[in-house]
Amino acid sequence: MGPSLRWGDGMTGYDSFVRDRLPPPDQQPEFLLLDYPERLNAAAELLKGGKPGDLAVTNAHGRWTYAQLDDLSGRIARLLVETQGLIPGNRVLLRGPNGYTLFAAWLGVLKAGGVCVTTMPLLRNGEIATVIDAAQVSHAIVDSRFIGDFRGAMSQTRFVKHLVKYDGDYGKGELETRCAGLKPLPPVDSARDDPALIAFTSGTTGIPKGCIQFHRDILAPCDTFAKAHFRMAPGDIVMTSAPIAFTFGLGATLMFPLRFGAATATIEQPSPPTMLESIARHGVTHLATAPTAYKAMLSQPGLDDALKTLKCCLSAGEHLPKAVWEFWKERTGMSIVDGIGSTEMMHIFISESGDAIRPGSTGRAVPGYEATVLDADGQPMDEGEGRLAVRGPTGCRYLDDPRQKHYVEGSWNLTGDTYRKDGDGYFWYVARSDDMIVSSGYNIGAPEVENALLAHPAVAECAVIGVPCPERGQKVKAFVVLAANVTPDEALISELKNFVKATIAPYKYPREIEFVDALPKTATGKLRRVELRTRSQES
Repeated sequence: MGPSLRWGDGMTGYDSFVRDRLPPPDQQPEFLLLDYPERLNAAAELLKGGKPGDLAVTNAHGRWTYAQLDDLSGRIARLLVETQGLIPGNRVLLRGPNGYTLFAAWLGVLKAGGVCVTTMPLLRNGEIATVIDAAQVSHAIVDSRFIGDFRGAMSQTRFVKHLVKYDGDYGKGELETRCAGLKPLPPVDSARDDPALIAFTSGTTGIPKGCIQFHRDILAPCDTFAKAHFRMAPGDIVMTSAPIAFTFGLGATLMFPLRFGAATATIEQPSPPTMLESIARHGVTHLATAPTAYKAMLSQPGLDDALKTLKCCLSAGEHLPKAVWEFWKERTGMSIVDGIGSTEMMHIFISESGDAIRPGSTGRAVPGYEATVLDADGQPMDEGEGRLAVRGPTGCRYLDDPRQKHYVEGSWNLTGDTYRKDGDGYFWYVARSDDMIVSSGYNIGAPEVENALLAHPAVAECAVIGVPCPERGQKVKAFVVLAANVTPDEALISELKNFVKATIAPYKYPREIEFVDALPKTATGKLRRVELRTRSQES
C-alpha cells in the first residue's frame, strides 16, 4: 500500500516510527481513493485556496491574510528544522485553543514534514503523557497559558526534546520572537501517503487510540463532504465550537475554509452566548457546533443579530434530535446539516443538505463513500437495522494497536454505531453499540471516569454510565460505593466532582453521583451496566 517513492526511500534523515507502526495491509479497510498527485503536501495545497490578500483568520486579537498565514507557518517550519533538528516523520505535539498562531503552527509542522499530534487544552498531565508516550513525541509547541499540565506530562516521559511556547494570538511569545528573523521554509516534497497527523480518540477503555492520517486524507473530507454539503467560497466566514484536536473541528475550522478560500473566526471559550456575539461581530456565515448548542441558542437574545449573516449550519459530534432540527428551522428558517463522522474516518461520511434532508435522519453516504448496515453474520443489508459500516477515501489506521481488528471487518470500517437503513439509502440512528457516553458533542469513556473516581480515598467501587439529559444529550452519572466509615452527603458529592475535574479533563466529570451499597454484577464478577441504566430510567 502507498506510493513507490516516499520521504526516506534510499536516503537518510527520515523518522519511520509512524510508518513502521501502520496496521498490516490485511487489517486495513478498502480505500476508494480520489485522484491526487503522488507528491503532495497538504499544507501547501490548503494555502492555495485563497488569494494572498484574502482574509484567512479573524478573532478578538486581529485579522490575518492568507499571505500572513503562509509566511508565519513557513517561518515556524524553518525554526523546527534548522534550530530544533526536526526531520520528516518526527511527531510534534500542539497544545492550545483555536487561533491564528496555532493554525500557523499546524501548517508549519506539515510544511516541515512533521506529523501533527494536536491535543485539547483541557487535558491533564497524565492524559498528555499517555499521548506523548504512544506517539513518541519529540517536539512540542504549546500556548504558554497551558504550559503547567504539559510540563507535568514532560516529567513523566522521556521523549520530548524540544519545547517552544507561544503567547496565544498576542504575538509576543517565544515562538513569535524566535521566528521573527527567519525566512519561510518551502514545504517539503512529501508524498500523498506520508503520515501527516495522529489524531487521538478519547479512549473508551481509558487508553486512547492514535489514528494515522496521510496528507491525502486531509484533503479528502474537503473534496467530498464539504464540497457536497458544507459549501463555502471566498468571502464566507466559518466558526466552530470544537478544537482542532477533534478532526470534526479541524475540518470545519481549518481545512474546509482554507481549501475553498474562505476565512475562520476563532473563539477560545465557546458557549451559546459568546458564539452568537462572535457571529454578529465577525459576520460569520457558516456555523458548526453540537445539537445541544443549537438548542441553547434558541433562547438567547443575541440570535436575531447572528441571523443577519448566518446562512449555513452544521451539526455533528452527537445525534441531532428531530425536535431540535424542527425548532431551529421554525425559528431561523435554516435547515441544519446533520452528519456522522469519526476520528478513524477523519471526518463526516454520512450527511445530507438542502431539500434532500429528512428530519431525524443522519442522511445518506457522502459522495465518495459507501455505507451500509451489517447483519449478525457481517453481511451487508439493502435495508434494515444493524451495525453501521463505511468505506471511502479515508479509513481506520490505528497506531500500533491490536484494536484495529475490531474497527475493520473485511473491507469495511465499523463505527460502533447501530443504524437503520431505509429503502432510499437514508440512515437513521438507533444507538451506540458500546458504552461510549456522548455529552454535548464530547466522547467520554466510562472507564476513564471510573479510574479517576477510584483514586479518591472515599471511593471503594464505582460505575459510570450515560443517562439522558435534555441540555447535553447525555450526562455522566456515577454510582459510588463508599469506603468504610465514610459518610455520604452533599459535601462529599461536590468534593468527588472537583476531584475528577482536577484529575482528567473537566468536561468528563460526573454531573450526577448516586451512593449505593453495592454494584450489580454477574456471577463471574462482571459489572452489569445495563441494570444501572434500567435503574436510572425507572427513577
